[in-house]
Amino acid sequence: MAGLPPPARLCLAAGVLGLLLCLLNQLTAPDLSPALERAAVLASLMAVGLMLVAVLWTRALPAAPERVELPGEQGLELDGALAPMARRELAWGSHMLLTATPAASVVLLWNGRVVLRRGVLAAEPFLPGPICERARRTERCVSLVDLRLYPGREEFTGLPAGTPAVIVQPIDQHGWLLVGGWSPRCFSRADELWVEGWARKLRTTLEDASAACPAPGAAP
Repeated sequence: MAGLPPPARLCLAAGVLGLLLCLLNQLTAPDLSPALERAAVLASLMAVGLMLVAVLWTRALPAAPERVELPGEQGLELDGALAPMARRELAWGSHMLLTATPAASVVLLWNGRVVLRRGVLAAEPFLPGPICERARRTERCVSLVDLRLYPGREEFTGLPAGTPAVIVQPIDQHGWLLVGGWSPRCFSRADELWVEGWARKLRTTLEDASAACPAPGAAP
């Protein structure tokens, strides 16, 4: 009862009360005529139906998972070697992810180095592991809806400690876009498509920036 919303509680109370009154009416009736028995069956069915509505109410309107308080400071870190165009794109896209989705932290790895960290910042640098490699090998997004259930969660120590959910989006063979969420199962399919679409745009932006501004030490 404590976890039910008020309308569901009202349905449950009405169903229980109706069933009790139906039983009381049967027990106090002087004789059980066929008409009374039919009425009792119909009343019992309606009472049980009301109780079922109360039970199913929580499935139709499930409670939202609680937001986890992640340790760390809010911040923005951008690779200073990036071209201004790429920096603007990373700043805009990461801001949109953090404001329009349940994202708490965004990390972007490109060509072996972290070029973006935004949101809640972890104390440790991120190092890709088997899950990231599997995402890159299959070229498909990996959505970890509840990180506590996965044995390979130690791979994500570069995200804030206790991050409940993670999206691992490969960017071709060049890197990954990682998005950590505030609560388990917080990312919808629309959020995953948003991350995938931005990753495709990032690939073009970063490749163009790399061509225009080659990395230090690269051959001309």
